Amino acid sequence: MPDSFPGDVPKPSIWADPGPFVTEGSPVTIWCQGSLQASAYLLYKDRGSEPWETRIPQNSSDKAGFLIGAITQTHAGRYQCAYHTTGDIPSEWSDPLFLVVTGVGGAPSLSAQPGPVVASGENVSLSCSSQLTSGPFHLLKEGGADPPQHMEAKPRMHAGRWQAIFPLGPVSPSHGGTYRCYGSLSFNPNVWSQPSAPLHIEITGWNDGPKWATASPPENSLIHTQSSVKPPNPKTTQWRISSGWAWLAWSW
Repeated sequence: MPDSFPGDVPKPSIWADPGPFVTEGSPVTIWCQGSLQASAYLLYKDRGSEPWETRIPQNSSDKAGFLIGAITQTHAGRYQCAYHTTGDIPSEWSDPLFLVVTGVGGAPSLSAQPGPVVASGENVSLSCSSQLTSGPFHLLKEGGADPPQHMEAKPRMHAGRWQAIFPLGPVSPSHGGTYRCYGSLSFNPNVWSQPSAPLHIEITGWNDGPKWATASPPENSLIHTQSSVKPPNPKTTQWRISSGWAWLAWSW
């Protein structure tokens, strides 16, 4: 398949609804958006030279949808689209869309080392392992805009399992959240297993430390000690001064 069509019409965009990760048997629509002057939209799969499907836009729309009613493993792969205008001028190819079919095969295991609670600035590794998968593993963070991470599987010695280690860190609050991993086969990395059980990563600590409210002890008072134990009320901390006890606001 050539890299692009010649022509001066706008480049189309391509996306999947509800998303590019689709459970086997579920519906998905691949959308191609180009121009109000488009007379036909063409969808190509896996760099094929011939269109996989063709759609005529309806009601003067600038896009066309390609519905897959129940996705199967054969639908997984790389898609691109293009269109022709009413003057038969072809567009460029869209950027590629990788459609992933999930839910094929048993779920891998996901764990965190040294643990799922991590101090800000420290490192943590997420281990994805399976007895069934010898191809790449894939790590996704739920609800995030980050793309999935991919890692080739390696055999665990004397364990009869395949494993991939995903390092995270130094971590920041943005690393916190729920993660899942998937396995796949080397000959078809766009067909993924069932997801692992969710793993929640919690990031603790503050980069800038505590911030004190603008307050000071009474004049001519001598501060003897500062309590090192957090008081029951998280909004206050206790200071002992020569004239008695005083309370200052503590901001987390």
